[in-house]
Amino acid sequence: MGYIEGIDRAEVLLFPESLDDYITPENPVRFIDAFVASLNLGELGFGRTTPASTGRPAYDPATLLKLYVYGYLNRIRSSRLLEREAGRNVEVMWLVGKLAPDFKTIANFRRDNLAAIKAVCREFTLLCRRLELFGGELVAVDGSKFKAVNNRKRNFSQKRLERALAAIDDKIDSYVESLDEADRADSEAPVVKLPTADELREKIASLKQRKAKYEDLSKDLSESGDKQISLTDPDARSMVTHFGTTDVCYNVQTVVDAKYKLIVEHEVTNNPTDHAQLSVMALKAKETLQVGELNVLADMGYFDGAEVKSVLMLASRLSSRSPRPHLEGSADSTPKTTSLTTKPVTHTPARKDEP
Repeated sequence: MGYIEGIDRAEVLLFPESLDDYITPENPVRFIDAFVASLNLGELGFGRTTPASTGRPAYDPATLLKLYVYGYLNRIRSSRLLEREAGRNVEVMWLVGKLAPDFKTIANFRRDNLAAIKAVCREFTLLCRRLELFGGELVAVDGSKFKAVNNRKRNFSQKRLERALAAIDDKIDSYVESLDEADRADSEAPVVKLPTADELREKIASLKQRKAKYEDLSKDLSESGDKQISLTDPDARSMVTHFGTTDVCYNVQTVVDAKYKLIVEHEVTNNPTDHAQLSVMALKAKETLQVGELNVLADMGYFDGAEVKSVLMLASRLSSRSPRPHLEGSADSTPKTTSLTTKPVTHTPARKDEP
């Protein structure tokens, strides 16, 4: 018995196969195509929705949006990788009509239409609501740390800048002292080769330039009122990640509905902790779902007295159940979950004698 054999690559087909035959009716790219076609890109804020009367024709924003959404669903974020997929992926060929925009075109589209792309996410959420894909009864909120491009060495706090300036001053003093020793030394060549006076002056000049740069950063940090400053990604901040290490990240807040595990709301923040995010995300989810009652589940990282008070004030009358204290070595040492319910009842804290 032989193997399953493919067709001969050199065989000429008298009746070429249709590209649509390769895409099954259940393929997600068909939904992407229909969803983008249903959008009014001009109202959402996309540029170049009306083709210019002169010059070289541009790509239709709908085509580039389809490519971007396909990359989002398949975890392809790089514009260069999307360019490659457009030339070899049958699904992408079907989706964009065998067009192959270069990576620069894809990157510029994403850069120039950030607000409009966010509005598309909003339209998708509204579509899910119209299709009754949200249960609207129970949601969970949690934060995830997404690593930024910014290296840890290019992230500074006021204390780190003070330590760096102090270290530079020590090095400058050391080099100046070495210069004085070189001036006092006799003309005999030393046994160990030491830096020359010109080399020491170059190092001192380089350190002074770095010191001036750090002083400017310290001034900008003081004037802005921020606790950190990042040079590559200005909005990123140093945070403690899930594994206990520190890295420069973004804190992405996500609210997920319990029915089909679909995202209701999301927000990218640079707050290192989740303490101040509960009221913001819970009320956003409630407004999006347009419900009168909503159960919101959050872990212990969100529990904060001032934040709960803010939720109570914003939601008029809110019922919250305070979490039981976590005791080390107790029989039940699992951290408890905070449950906030936007129901028209008064606030009732948990009893002290509750098991």
